[in-house]
Amino acid sequence: MVRLFYPLLVLAVAFASPATARILTGSARVVDGDSLSVAGLSVRLFGIDAPELSQQCNRDNKSWACGLQAKTQLEALTNGQLVRCERKSMDAYGRAVSVCRVGDLDLGKAMVSRGWAVAFTQYSTIYEADEAAARNAQLGLWDSKFEVPQAYRERRKTEEVQGFSAPPRVVRRTNSSSPGGCVIKGNRNRRGQWIYHLPGMPYYDQTRAEEMFCSEADAQAAGYRRAIVQ
Repeated sequence: MVRLFYPLLVLAVAFASPATARILTGSARVVDGDSLSVAGLSVRLFGIDAPELSQQCNRDNKSWACGLQAKTQLEALTNGQLVRCERKSMDAYGRAVSVCRVGDLDLGKAMVSRGWAVAFTQYSTIYEADEAAARNAQLGLWDSKFEVPQAYRERRKTEEVQGFSAPPRVVRRTNSSSPGGCVIKGNRNRRGQWIYHLPGMPYYDQTRAEEMFCSEADAQAAGYRRAIVQ
């Protein structure tokens, strides 16, 4: 019995479905700025969030297709290259959430550090420092006013349900320095909550500001709520 079972087990492992494989290797077809198809499997880059294909950003009061540009940037990184992805999990859409590389280049890190995606801190903080560097250097998206991709998706979903257009909730995440003496820190936590912190509040010093506000009214108008002090 053992002699018959063992070869069958080897064959089962050897011909495992790509959907169950932990390592995927092959050429890539880019879908958008944070997703692609590798070895016939849909892949979502781990730890980053890029603009949706339909998303527009604003530079010098002119709209531009930042979602399409993010896709173009990822295509440039993968074009004609062998892509190797290490799957971490599967998402609700059946995509393999993965860290993908071309040689030694981490594609997620490259997209964030060049300003074409933001760190998806709701799931990982691995690329936070890369986002901060891109933001401070005003690279890619950071040279524009833009809506954080997840906020864009949430707004569009709300519009579909309610049947009318809603204004963008956040139009830019500024750097963490305080412009013109504005000291109120706006931050999005890992639960997806938009919270602002005043000087003297617990965690104020530890909070990484994604936007700075001069008044609580400004913070609330942008969709943030005051941090709860216990």
